[in-house]
Amino acid sequence: MSNNESTLRRIIWLFPDRESTRTQAKWSGAFWETYAQIANDMGLSFKRVAPEAVVVDALNPQDPKFYIDGERVTPHDTVFISTPYTLPYQTVDAFNQFTLYAVLEEAGFYLPHPTDMAAVGNDKLATLLRFRDCPVPPVPTVRIGTGRDLLYDEYEVAIEDLPYPAFTKPAGWCASRGINLARDAHDVRGLLSLAQGGDTTMVLQPFLGDNTADYRVFMIDGKPHTVMVRASGDGAIYPQFTTGATMWFCPLPEELSEAMSWIAKKLPVPFACVDFLHDGEKFWFSEIEMDGGILCPDPSDPQAVATQHSIIRDRFEAYRTRHQAFLQEVKA
Repeated sequence: MSNNESTLRRIIWLFPDRESTRTQAKWSGAFWETYAQIANDMGLSFKRVAPEAVVVDALNPQDPKFYIDGERVTPHDTVFISTPYTLPYQTVDAFNQFTLYAVLEEAGFYLPHPTDMAAVGNDKLATLLRFRDCPVPPVPTVRIGTGRDLLYDEYEVAIEDLPYPAFTKPAGWCASRGINLARDAHDVRGLLSLAQGGDTTMVLQPFLGDNTADYRVFMIDGKPHTVMVRASGDGAIYPQFTTGATMWFCPLPEELSEAMSWIAKKLPVPFACVDFLHDGEKFWFSEIEMDGGILCPDPSDPQAVATQHSIIRDRFEAYRTRHQAFLQEVKA
C-alpha cells in the first residue's frame, strides 16, 4: 500500500517507563533506533510512550478525545502496539497496560495485537492451551502461582508426574530471564520460594537436552517471513545471548510448515513471533510472542542487517495495510 492511500501517520509503542539508563541504551542500540529509522523511511512517525502518557477526554462518550503528551491522536492516524511488559520492575504498570488496551479498543483504535491476545500471549500456559491442537506438540507444562500460602506445598499434586530435570520459568517474562533447572522436587521448592518474593507465577517444563535449539518464526500477514535460530553457548543449558548463544537466520524447516499454516488460521494478526524448540530429534511448540524483539544476529554482516530491516519494514507495512482495511470495515 502506498503512503498516499493510507491515513496512518504514527506508530505508538506503549512501553512502561521503567528502564535504567544502561538498559535503555542497550535496547535502543539493539532495535528501538532501527525501528524508528525504518518507520521514518516509510513516512511514519515512531514513538515509545508510557501507558500513563495517554489521557482521554470522554466527557462526551460519543466522541472521546485521546492525547499523548498533549498531542491529539485519532483511530484514523494512529496505531498502538499493545503488548504488555511484565518484568518485575514493570508489574506496577500491568493493570494500566491491560485496561488501557481495552479503552483504546472500545474507542475504535486498531490494535495489531488484540486485547485478548495481550493476556493469552503473556502467559506461557495460556498460549499452549489456546494452541493445544497445534500439529507440532506443545511442551508439557505445569503452572504454579506463588504467593503467601506457598508454604502449604499444595502445588505438589501438580508435579507428581513431572520428569526431572525440569526447567522452571516465569510464566510471563521475556529475554530468557528467570530460567533455572530443577533436578528434583527439593530444587522446585527452593526456586518457587525465591519466586514467591516477587509473587511471580512460574511454569515448569521438562528439560529437553543440552543441545536444544530455539527456532523463532517471524510471522507477517499470516505467512512465515524469516526464521531465527538460537543455539546455546558452551556449557549453557538454554539459548541466551549473554551466555554465548549463537543466532542466525535460516529458511523455514519443512517440519514446521503445517504448524505455521495452522497457527496462522488461529491467529489472524499482522505480526507475531512463533517459537519452537528442537531437542535434536523433534520439534516442540514453545510459545507465541506478539512483540518479540527483531534483533540482528551479526551487525557486521550486511546480509544479516538487510534481513533484519526487511522483517521490520514488512511488519510495519502489514500494520499499515491492516489498519486501512480495519477503517474500511468500520466505515462499511
